[in-house]
Amino acid sequence: MFRLLCGLILSAVFVSPALTEEKVDCNNAMTQMEMTSCANLDWQKADAELNPAYKAAMAKMRETDGFLPEGQKGAVEALRKAQRAWIPYRDNACEAYGFQARGGTMEPMLVYGCRAKLTAQRTKELEELTGGLGN
Repeated sequence: MFRLLCGLILSAVFVSPALTEEKVDCNNAMTQMEMTSCANLDWQKADAELNPAYKAAMAKMRETDGFLPEGQKGAVEALRKAQRAWIPYRDNACEAYGFQARGGTMEPMLVYGCRAKLTAQRTKELEELTGGLGN
């Protein structure tokens, strides 16, 4: 009986977010679970938009490195290092942001929301980098 109960609880923990995300009207989220699911969806969407922006910026940096003299190349490596530094920055900054509701049911929502916001900002930065000066 104990194993059955534990199994049901674990199933609910791992299955319910996926089910909730499919059924929640994020324009009218009412419960904390719904709001957290919507914040997670926002972050996933922002992350999906970040990846092509990074690839486009990386292509622009390759192009830039292609016409620079040998001693001035480094655009690709600079962007790669910046992105590798930005990811832990985002994750750590958002973890700290979550401490406003540490241990509470709002904490994951705050973290997801923070990740969505910072990721959207980073996407805009990468798009500006891809556009070059004057864009």
